[in-house]
Amino acid sequence: MTYLPAIEIEPSNQGASHTVNASIIWLHGLGASGDDFAALVPELKNMLGDTFNNIRFIFPHAAEIPVTVNGGFSMPAWYDILDMPTNTKNGESAERQINQDQLLSSTKEIQKLIDREIERGVNSERIVILGFSQGGAVAYHAALTYPQTLAGLAGLSTYFPTLTAPYRFMPSKQNKNIDIQIYHGSQDPVVNESLGLKAQTDLTHLGYKTQYQDYPMEHQVCYEEVQDIAHWIQKKLNLKTN
Repeated sequence: MTYLPAIEIEPSNQGASHTVNASIIWLHGLGASGDDFAALVPELKNMLGDTFNNIRFIFPHAAEIPVTVNGGFSMPAWYDILDMPTNTKNGESAERQINQDQLLSSTKEIQKLIDREIERGVNSERIVILGFSQGGAVAYHAALTYPQTLAGLAGLSTYFPTLTAPYRFMPSKQNKNIDIQIYHGSQDPVVNESLGLKAQTDLTHLGYKTQYQDYPMEHQVCYEEVQDIAHWIQKKLNLKTN
């Protein structure tokens, strides 16, 4: 079995009291790499101390592929973006046109990483999936179609791609009640906040419960957002402060 290359951060000082009992898989955005969010692990641990000592963090790297909207140049991407139209009525971003085959292929690759964590002994209900921008779109599909119950799902500065025929979104019954957090910058010029709000609307129409939080920022993460993510993870994994 082959897996996506990834940065894996194991609990520090592993031993009887620091064995892995939870996993966090965090997907980067277009043109980036797993290094982007791996750098946040020390900050998360500073915020919540030893409560994160039993978590394995996994930051996969997308393959380099040509991206149409970037002039066909190759860069790390979960799928090709064919067009990024604008809604002419209000100037907001309309839904992106994407290579759906590649989206679904990346979805399967992330689900293979989830499978591996379960094989390593982590209960599926202690696996959290997060994704930023393009990685968030894959995170949505990977978590919501996964056939075992997961702990939670977070989309950061992202959107929920609508699949069109002959493709269909096939949600799993096991994750119909998954906790979905949506975080977005109110000044985002890359993924307009209207797309984050549309994701919330689309997911609500599909029967999911979501929580939405915006921040006065552009296409990035901010300290307050990282704090909110840390506390959400702490709550979802029932982490105890020492």
